[in-house]
Amino acid sequence: MLSKGCPLFPSSSLPPLRKIELLAEADLFATLDNLTRLYCPLVFSIDTGRKHSVGDVPADSGYVSDAEGENGDDALTALRADGFERTLAERWLTGFIARVEELSCFKTDEARERALDQASCVLESFFTCTIDEEERLEQLAQYSRDFTFSTSSRNADLSKNIEVRLNDGLAGQNSEEPDDVGLQSWGASIVFSKLMCDQPERFGLTKETLGHSPRIIELGAGTGLVSLALSALLPRHDITDATIVATDYHPAVMDNLRANIAANPLHAPMIEAAALDWSKPSRASPLDVEADVLLATDVIYTTEHAVWIRDCATQFLKKDGIFWLVATVRDNGRFEGVSNTVKAAFGDEGRPRASHGKRLTVLKEERLGKLDGVGRGDESGYKMFRIAFA
Repeated sequence: MLSKGCPLFPSSSLPPLRKIELLAEADLFATLDNLTRLYCPLVFSIDTGRKHSVGDVPADSGYVSDAEGENGDDALTALRADGFERTLAERWLTGFIARVEELSCFKTDEARERALDQASCVLESFFTCTIDEEERLEQLAQYSRDFTFSTSSRNADLSKNIEVRLNDGLAGQNSEEPDDVGLQSWGASIVFSKLMCDQPERFGLTKETLGHSPRIIELGAGTGLVSLALSALLPRHDITDATIVATDYHPAVMDNLRANIAANPLHAPMIEAAALDWSKPSRASPLDVEADVLLATDVIYTTEHAVWIRDCATQFLKKDGIFWLVATVRDNGRFEGVSNTVKAAFGDEGRPRASHGKRLTVLKEERLGKLDGVGRGDESGYKMFRIAFA
């Protein structure tokens, strides 16, 4: 059974490396204690002589809060085996060790040395543990995921099932930051893809609505799941000349996105990947043509994100286009309440107008439930917004 101070997911608790110089000494040791408790529980029990308590870890993010019952041990084992979380921790520790000598928060050289020793101990454990070949293959299999979505089809030559294979969860292989969440398919993208394939008419994804050659842009495409599912869906409804531009920002995410597009050659002809910085959006090709449809799932993690995405969408969407935005509802942890920033951003009286004088507005908000086995512990559901110029 996990205690109330059970270890937190690295993805919910690790401070950004670029900001660690702003943390207090106690906060850094709390972060290291959490990683030690998670990955080196025997080492964690050793008295290190620190003044703060081993229980001084951040509040439960919600990722593991459901594990405080009879299945707590299983949940902790699953958390330790999570390849995505482990890679984030490994990369953060590597970056911390590289920066530790420059940090001014340590009050003494002894404290700095203890922090370095603790980080090195946890990092070393990732490479000294032994696993048999079968377990190693199981871990590698975590990085490849197959998704199957059922749909109707007007084209008798095409299967009703849509299949997408993704490199999903190899976070941080080439990144210096621990927050490249786009390397994993999150619950919102899976829920939306399923709903989109089940009910394409609901989203206006038909030839009658879009014509033969619509242009669709996905903001924050991540692994590319939504764009790839869409590229397989449209031909089943006789839309064979669509252009889908899948965008993201982080270099590692972009590399993985392009690899996933290449790994799905049946869907790839419609899709083009393009880098996009929401805070400074570029209208260079292929983003120089306005879109009939904009899509975005689980892209809101700060108030600024909602504002940046609103301003991007104002530039990229046609006057009569539709923007479907799905925000994940998290009721606890570091992202608690962030989904509420969407309506605030799109309802702000000072929001920008497009060249035709209209402003993007939320026309409808709908709550979507979780799917069994999909999404993390702090996800309580999703808000789907239908947004257009008004």
